[in-house]
Amino acid sequence: MELKFSVPCLFGIEGLCADELKRMDISDVRAENGRVLFSGTQADMAKANINLRTGERVLLVAGETRADTFDMLFEGVKAMPWENYIPVGGEFPVKGHSLGSKLHSIPDCQRIVKKAIAERLKAKYKVEWFKEDGAKYQVQFAIMNDIAALYIDTTGAGLHKRGYRPQGNAAPLRETLAAAIVKLSRYRGREQVCDPFCGSGTIPVEAALAAVNRAPGINRLFAAQKWVWAKEQIWTDAREEAKDREYKGTYDIWGGDIDPKSIEIASANAKRAGVSEHIRFSVAEAADFHREEPGGIIMTNPPYGERVMLASEAEAIYRRFGVAVKNLDNWKAYILSSHTEFERTLGKKAVKKRKLYNGMIKCDLFMYY
Repeated sequence: MELKFSVPCLFGIEGLCADELKRMDISDVRAENGRVLFSGTQADMAKANINLRTGERVLLVAGETRADTFDMLFEGVKAMPWENYIPVGGEFPVKGHSLGSKLHSIPDCQRIVKKAIAERLKAKYKVEWFKEDGAKYQVQFAIMNDIAALYIDTTGAGLHKRGYRPQGNAAPLRETLAAAIVKLSRYRGREQVCDPFCGSGTIPVEAALAAVNRAPGINRLFAAQKWVWAKEQIWTDAREEAKDREYKGTYDIWGGDIDPKSIEIASANAKRAGVSEHIRFSVAEAADFHREEPGGIIMTNPPYGERVMLASEAEAIYRRFGVAVKNLDNWKAYILSSHTEFERTLGKKAVKKRKLYNGMIKCDLFMYY
């Protein structure tokens, strides 16, 4: 049976996520605002969960319905084939959101969706009471402009939770966004990579994972692994296939930060990710950054001025860093910042900018070639 899936992702990286799925030989891939859609099999579901670097989770699409009223929402949800996905005894909690729609009370929408699914399953399984004592099938709804989309989450904990970062610093960068920066830099493991504001080490770790071509979800579990209809073999096969694609090599990746505690955390994270042999971390002042070797890549996420310090303090850091990197020989730089005057403060206009979101903070990725 062909299934339909939706992969939510951070705004600005939908194209990168779509490209990842296409490279997995997954069909019918379509990028939309904030998500990527695709069609596929159970095996494609496992492959996407294990291999995606820039997607947030993999949602199984149950259906869509018009939802001008609660009655319309109830009947539309009840008409969807929930018995194809949720077995007798399956636990199906409901959560969701509503934007620009007549039905804006989330608790009421949750109650209606829950009741509609329960009525459908009771009728199909011919039971008076639907016990929820089995595996979890997290139902999500998204109501936008009076259209309700219903999903079941196959992932569980978000895909950005790779498992290597139990502890971050004061303003951690989401792993999926760090992976997007690595992809946009077109890093292929050949050049030297430096992050002078490495914090908890997310960018260096994601660069190392990309360099060795290690699937970010290879060592974690997913919600759908407990589902009775999702065969265990699909997960085993996807992991074996991912392992076969890993590279062996030596890579030159460095992360520096002025805070010794951050370096301690970053080193531990790299070790948990299994890439510590490819990364050097050291306590260093970004204003002193210098490299004699030509042709490297700076990927970094300096303090913004709205997360951990005053804007004036962030500007002073940008100025000193701008002076430090001014005379690097043939280096590229990809710098993420939300500061509206970043280019002026750094002292150099970017060749290209790309709008991205770090959580709810609107940022630009400033690209220097």
